[in-house]
Amino acid sequence: MPGQVPPVADERTGLLGYLAQQRDVLRTAAYGLTDEQARETPTVSALSIGGLIKHVAATERGWIDLVLQRSQESADDYFANFRLQPNETLASVLRMYDEVAAETERVVNAIPDLGRPVPVPPGVPWYPSDVDAWSVRWVLLHLIEETARHAGHADIIRESIDGATAMPLMAAAEGWPATPWIQPWEPPA
Repeated sequence: MPGQVPPVADERTGLLGYLAQQRDVLRTAAYGLTDEQARETPTVSALSIGGLIKHVAATERGWIDLVLQRSQESADDYFANFRLQPNETLASVLRMYDEVAAETERVVNAIPDLGRPVPVPPGVPWYPSDVDAWSVRWVLLHLIEETARHAGHADIIRESIDGATAMPLMAAAEGWPATPWIQPWEPPA
């Protein structure tokens, strides 16, 4: 996807477009990394790029489960979703993220009204107790916000790993030509 979301024709296209853009930004932070680098935690936090991608994919899946009223993963899985496990690869979590993204688009495109209620699960301390339901629209906006937050984390982690920053990585991933103001990232020699 280019550096900007295409023109927005309608609300659904805009919400899905901005969500796709933020997914792309997060994926770009992983561009050119090895599995070992994707596991690195070079800052004081325990976050890694591979773990962030895995977490955001699991979070998006969880919200779509909520929209569809499917059973949710257990709380025990929450912390494991922040780490790329020894049996997982960066490629495998990126594939999972692609599958989650495709399902989100299918589900959202099949819902006629983005105002459709999404019940707030009771008893979750970080969910409001005075709200009975969100809407599908609210869920999409929340997913955009959640993905953007973690894409920013991934930018900082990536820069800490090898100095690479978002725009040169995007230029390399998308095959942009070198210009006087931006040089596509190249792997260290």
